[in-house]
Amino acid sequence: MIKSFDGTFRWLSNFWPAEVMFEGVKYCSVEHAYVAAKTLDLNLRQEIKDIPKANKVKLFGRKMKIREDWTDQLRLEIMEDLVRQKFSNNKDLKELLLLTDNEEIVEGNHWHDLFFGKCSCEKHGGEGQNNLGKIIMKIRQELKENNT
Repeated sequence: MIKSFDGTFRWLSNFWPAEVMFEGVKYCSVEHAYVAAKTLDLNLRQEIKDIPKANKVKLFGRKMKIREDWTDQLRLEIMEDLVRQKFSNNKDLKELLLLTDNEEIVEGNHWHDLFFGKCSCEKHGGEGQNNLGKIIMKIRQELKENNT
């Protein structure tokens, strides 16, 4: 089981450099595009695009006003599209993902993300939906099926 996106598996992180497109604009990471998707303000999206580091983008996204239609369903659809691009458009990342074979992939964290990951803090003790892990495993399966 892959329990977190660090060390050997850092490349699974949305912070990993990987060009993706969102609504006709190219972003340098899934994190950049995902945070940009949280707003409908095109000027704000440009500002997000220009932030050099994904961890700074994440912090920026926590402070901005989120679009009113930002539902869990929309979040999942956008994340799946961006992650699919990350692993479909980059041969090296695709190969790394396929090498994980059938391992369970868990976006383990300690920052209380119970929607996209599983939080290992004392309070949550491994709780979480692990939606990002599920998305990555779904895309891995699709890539396997299309690779044969």
